[in-house]
Amino acid sequence: MDDVKKVLIAGAGVGGLGAGAALADGGIDVEIVEVKPEPNVYGVGINQPANSLRALKALGVLEEVCDVGYEFDRWKFHDAHGNLVVDVPSHLGGNGIPPNEGLTRRNLHDILIGAAERAGARITYSTTVESVEDNGTAQVRLSDGREEEVDLVVAFDGINSAQRKRLFGDEYDPVYTGYGVWRVTVPRPEHITYGALYQSTGAKAGHIPLSQELMYLLLVHPEPHHARFDRSQHVDMLRERLAPFDGIIGDIRENLRDSDDVVYSPLSEVMLPAPWFKGRVLLCGGAAHACTPHITQGAAMALEDAVVLPEELLKSDVPLAERLRSFSERRYPRAKFVQDVSRGILNSEMQINAENIDHAFAHMKEELPGQMAGVDAFLNQPA
Repeated sequence: MDDVKKVLIAGAGVGGLGAGAALADGGIDVEIVEVKPEPNVYGVGINQPANSLRALKALGVLEEVCDVGYEFDRWKFHDAHGNLVVDVPSHLGGNGIPPNEGLTRRNLHDILIGAAERAGARITYSTTVESVEDNGTAQVRLSDGREEEVDLVVAFDGINSAQRKRLFGDEYDPVYTGYGVWRVTVPRPEHITYGALYQSTGAKAGHIPLSQELMYLLLVHPEPHHARFDRSQHVDMLRERLAPFDGIIGDIRENLRDSDDVVYSPLSEVMLPAPWFKGRVLLCGGAAHACTPHITQGAAMALEDAVVLPEELLKSDVPLAERLRSFSERRYPRAKFVQDVSRGILNSEMQINAENIDHAFAHMKEELPGQMAGVDAFLNQPA
């Protein structure tokens, strides 16, 4: 049978670093190549829900994450003026796993780099995969001129995956939803100890705690396809889009500084049908499945991929193709569930208008706690 001894991972994001740590910890020779010249990440935050924290625990870094992050156990939903509609407790976690842990992306990235390097994975920057030929092993040509022979290439190269394009053409290119998300890190008032969302007509704002000092603001808003906004105008554009909001969101708007690092990202989706491999190249994370951020599961799905992959890959009594197929079929239903729930929330929220907003709030108050409890119960199941 095919014994996997050497793996090349394309992409040193959350999923690629997590997989590098997990595979190297299992005794596999791992190199991670990253096209960026250094480990740069957006200067905003991220929530890690309990299922992601379980994966981080498997990687041995849960305590590090909790030391720098901010734990919270509920989401509060409001109208645009800050009036509470419904308080939804999280049913995620348990057995030593917090429901949610907000932290900066920089902190999460640094923790995962440390995990990968301690496990023995090597990280090479300014390098990407140029070609792969399957000759019983994967013959890989890299952009730095090297040629490597490995047992498997694992592509965690994101929603705009070059490896997905190479294997499948444009058939599974990202599909734009019609909306984008604006984010910025701001000071956290002492009383903001929870995740919060604020619904206006056709737009939603929110904030998530990241540390004792920081939280981040988010705004989901309709935006043109292929928009390329001038970064020097991001602060003014965010101020303009936050105009309908009062209360704490209005306070954040009024206190935005011209120097604040506002990040804009289009919201697009990818769902590659299983299996997620061809030959000796496997797609994972956003390269295979990308969702909108409405239940904060993007990084969680990539980290679950990272820790499940060694479980399937190390079953050396079956052919490699069967192991990769088993991995894909195990992960696809969970990733598809997350994508469907996330897109359903986006659609329902963005259809709110002046005529139906009162009905929407009444529906949220009545139905949302039960709906989210069901989602939490699903995510509490093993990956």
